[in-house]
Amino acid sequence: MTYAFPPGGLPDQTGDPAANGAIFTAAYALIPAAVQRDIVTSLLPRWERTRAWILARPLSGFAETFAQLAVEVEAGGGSEDPEPDFHAEGVLFVAEGEGRLWAAGGHHALTAGSYAYLPPGRPWAIRATTRLRLHWIRRRYIPVDGLAVPEFLLTSDAQTPVNWMPGTEQWGTTRFVDPQDLRHDMHVNIVTFRPGGRIPFAETHVMEHGLYVLEGTARYLLNDRWHEVGPGDFMWLRAFCPQACIATGDGPFRYLLYKDVNRHPALTFRGAP
Repeated sequence: MTYAFPPGGLPDQTGDPAANGAIFTAAYALIPAAVQRDIVTSLLPRWERTRAWILARPLSGFAETFAQLAVEVEAGGGSEDPEPDFHAEGVLFVAEGEGRLWAAGGHHALTAGSYAYLPPGRPWAIRATTRLRLHWIRRRYIPVDGLAVPEFLLTSDAQTPVNWMPGTEQWGTTRFVDPQDLRHDMHVNIVTFRPGGRIPFAETHVMEHGLYVLEGTARYLLNDRWHEVGPGDFMWLRAFCPQACIATGDGPFRYLLYKDVNRHPALTFRGAP
């Protein structure tokens, strides 16, 4: 299995810059793989031999619950203190390469397809054995009285079955954590469509989304416009942005999906104490 990642590099001096299809609207952003280049990377404090594409961050009036990064770590690089926010939980999904993750008192091997859930307030560290490319999703955890914080979890795409939607095996979700486990306030899943599979209605819901296309092609409805998307394209959706999908091509269409779940909506009034 292969998983897409930002291509880096720089295109040549020919071509129309507007032809890449990047778009930012009040309801969504589409950041194609073709614009995920070297000049838009950032270095991260306390990370060595590492660069990152910051694809999403909390943005007032848009999507406010999460940050999403594509992180490239050269062999021997990594961090002993990677997470600057004590209250942040995280998910790592490895697109390419090998490394070691220290968490929950042990060392764990990382390879392509590895999935790690990192609880808030718990130390972890990471070191690349070869060049390591991974997707990192971060969120401020929302605690609930009477519910424990979720434990560290390490699993993989290969170890986790696809749960097909009722009445079809054309559209399904790889769920790395139990959706009934209310300790979790976010889900990071992989959604899979076989050729011709589709979301058969325009989903319109309160959850925010980050969707990174790992494999394949599709026509994707965002708000009121269809877009052709493929490996490495990133879609960033605010709450209530309508979305639907029709998979195209001869192989599966798969994307890594973030969504916020399992918490009451915050009721914040202007001027409230």
